[in-house]
Amino acid sequence: MSKPGQAHANRERRAAGRTTTTAYLLPNLRPRAYGVPVATRKPGDEGPAEQLRRRFRLHPAQVVVVGFMAAIAAGTLLLLLPGMTAPGRSTSFVDALFTAASAVTTTGLDSVGTATHWTFLGQLVIIVMTQLGGLGILVSAALVGVLLARRLSLRTRLNAAGEFRAEGFTDLRRLVRAVIGITLLIEAVVAALLFLRYVTHYGWGPGKAVWNAVFTSISAFTNLGFTLQSDSMMGFVGDPFVCLPVCAAVILGGLGFPVIVQLWKEWRHPLRWSMNTNLVIVGTILLLAGGWAYLTAVEWSNPGTLGPLDPATKVLAGFFASVMTRSAGFNTVDIAAMSSESWFAIDVLMFIGTGPASVGGGIRITTFLVLFFVMLAELRGEAQVNIFGKRLSRAVHRQAITVVLVAVAAVVGPTLLLLQITESSLDRILFEVISAFSTTGMSTGITPELPDSAKVVLVLLMLLGRVGPLTLGSALILRDRRILYEFPRERPVVG
Repeated sequence: MSKPGQAHANRERRAAGRTTTTAYLLPNLRPRAYGVPVATRKPGDEGPAEQLRRRFRLHPAQVVVVGFMAAIAAGTLLLLLPGMTAPGRSTSFVDALFTAASAVTTTGLDSVGTATHWTFLGQLVIIVMTQLGGLGILVSAALVGVLLARRLSLRTRLNAAGEFRAEGFTDLRRLVRAVIGITLLIEAVVAALLFLRYVTHYGWGPGKAVWNAVFTSISAFTNLGFTLQSDSMMGFVGDPFVCLPVCAAVILGGLGFPVIVQLWKEWRHPLRWSMNTNLVIVGTILLLAGGWAYLTAVEWSNPGTLGPLDPATKVLAGFFASVMTRSAGFNTVDIAAMSSESWFAIDVLMFIGTGPASVGGGIRITTFLVLFFVMLAELRGEAQVNIFGKRLSRAVHRQAITVVLVAVAAVVGPTLLLLQITESSLDRILFEVISAFSTTGMSTGITPELPDSAKVVLVLLMLLGRVGPLTLGSALILRDRRILYEFPRERPVVG
């Protein structure tokens, strides 16, 4: 048995150890920095260098935006280098910026032909930027940190959590590993299926088949929509062995990594699924089925789209078009030849978008369904909003409303602006703007004809669409203010 004095000394050492460990875990704190113990330090006791770092330290949500902007800038400079552009062609700064932004934000809008304008090196830069943007700029940075330093700093974890909204550092570390592993696995399986089809059915050489299969699989899972064919995927309109693997990759990429991870682990136990997973799964099925039925019916006799095809191919092409409205820009029929009714339906589907924390865009399926259930509860006169046997937090109501109003403003404002600086019609401009904001990449064919000022507007929309919901969600969650007073309550007349 130890003596009382020794036991007291041991307690002091353990307390000191706990203080030091806690100080290292908390950001911006160091034990006994500048000779002042952590427990007694005041803001004025910080050194000039630490004060400067604290002043300019970015919120994790802001780091997401800066990361994507830096990636776009790097991609623009790379695409302007010699050897990136095909012989006989030239690349302007705006076109390089537009292509880099489209790749990094996994949008897929194209101001120049990917298949004809860029060399192999240019296409390689584009697909690498797409892969980084699909994984997440900060998750990719975290991966580099693990490979080089064999560890993740607390600040890196915080920043990556701001991008994927992971609940806790342990979950985040597992999420990063799962994101990378699942991404590479899905892309490898799709690439293998496409390679076999290209070689056996179309007679392509191994080199061409491999490059096209890898490029298409990455473009599909990241919901980009770039292809190495000048007509997108119109040459495969009746081939289910090409269209269906691409559709599967697009759907999986649009679910969101948290949903994919939970399905991977607990696919046998649906009762354990979170509200987020249930909303995304149900919403995805309903939107895919509804879009498939509507687009197929409306375009069934259109001589410019489904009209000349046989019934089985019409059904396949209608399903493919519905899947691509999730957030991918592939097409097996001419989008420009579709009717205005189909354009409007696609506008709605693109605006709703994909699951949260996915490679897609839009206001997100969860936001749309949350507002639907809020409306349903209000019409029923219920005090609480209940979804799948669980009560919805009231804070989510305001977040959903805010996201939708910001998205509406982000669509209406640029649409009015582009109507002033271009000569295109309202339906085409609206389609292009929603496609950019939702990072879908579908186009009625006017993108290459737009002036540089309009392309810059679309670049800003693509950036906002890719990071906007993430940044806004992180800001709403992490900037929680308590007001210690209340104003008198009053109810205006609504409706």
